[in-house]
Amino acid sequence: MTQDLTGVAGALVARGKGILAADETPGTLGRRFEALGIACTEESRRAYREMLFTAPGAAEFISGVIMQDETIRQRGSAGRPLAATLADQGILPGVKVDAGARPIAGSPTETVTEGLDGLRERLAEYHRLGARFAKWRAVIKIGEALPSRMCVAANAHALARYAALSQEQGLVPIVEPEVLMDGDHTLERCEAVTGQVLHAVFEALDEQGVALEAMLLKPNMVVSGDECAEDASVAEVAAATLRCLRRCVPAAAPGIVFLSGGQDARLATLHLDAINRAPGPKPWAISFSYGRALQDDALQAWHGRDEGLAAGGQALAHRARCNSAACLGTYTDELEQTLFTVRAGAPGRALRDD
Repeated sequence: MTQDLTGVAGALVARGKGILAADETPGTLGRRFEALGIACTEESRRAYREMLFTAPGAAEFISGVIMQDETIRQRGSAGRPLAATLADQGILPGVKVDAGARPIAGSPTETVTEGLDGLRERLAEYHRLGARFAKWRAVIKIGEALPSRMCVAANAHALARYAALSQEQGLVPIVEPEVLMDGDHTLERCEAVTGQVLHAVFEALDEQGVALEAMLLKPNMVVSGDECAEDASVAEVAAATLRCLRRCVPAAAPGIVFLSGGQDARLATLHLDAINRAPGPKPWAISFSYGRALQDDALQAWHGRDEGLAAGGQALAHRARCNSAACLGTYTDELEQTLFTVRAGAPGRALRDD
């Protein structure tokens, strides 16, 4: 079993490939639709996700897709399950399994992610529905006296229990301890808190007997707060992020797939590229598991219209290609300004947008 999971984990961080996070709840996706005047229905959500999942050429750069409970149960326009549609393209289906963050008793400004009750049974069902990996997100806030030790410990324990149960049920766990960029904290403060959280998470994973070779870490990048007076440069973010990871993440973990964490699409790509270009040892594959940083351009292009499906798919493939290059440390401004299209008989190539 562990050997099979190690193979899946390795496939998710294959060279030049990353993960599309399309696991927004109907409520979250509804707010994004509403901002564009798109009706949020089960059918419109299905059409949007199917557009992302079948974007021509995107499978060249996307190794896996994280779905939401609704999505993994849906069928595409041709009647085939969306999970099978992904698998047909060589893309691994995954699923978000947590039940969201709730206030911690005694610490109303902090949260702990819930969803452990009945998780074993839900994981088994998701595996039957085609999922081959899972994801659980913990949310850590930085403040004057935050995070508390209680918050860090509670979320680390929940992440570890989820990871152990996932491996038991034949799913690779993606462990996501997100230190939020909300606030006026400095780059140095983010680095210290991120290190504190990662130390606690890997200690808890060890206590729960999680096989590190068969899991992936989905951390935040080390960035200054979005209200900080001094915005860290791309080079500073790369240096601080790698310094933190080298101190805290065991080499046994096969891969790190960064979340975008509220960064705009271009900045998330620039940071990923800088991290991969930076000198020094990197014992893990370093890739992406982006949500809005992959989807925003596609959503704008689609705009809820059937006639926007092709443009939306092309926008998704373009952003995936740019982030694929960032995984290799080869992203350039020229690549950013180059239209990605698919020619007949080719898996996907870039054409100059004249």
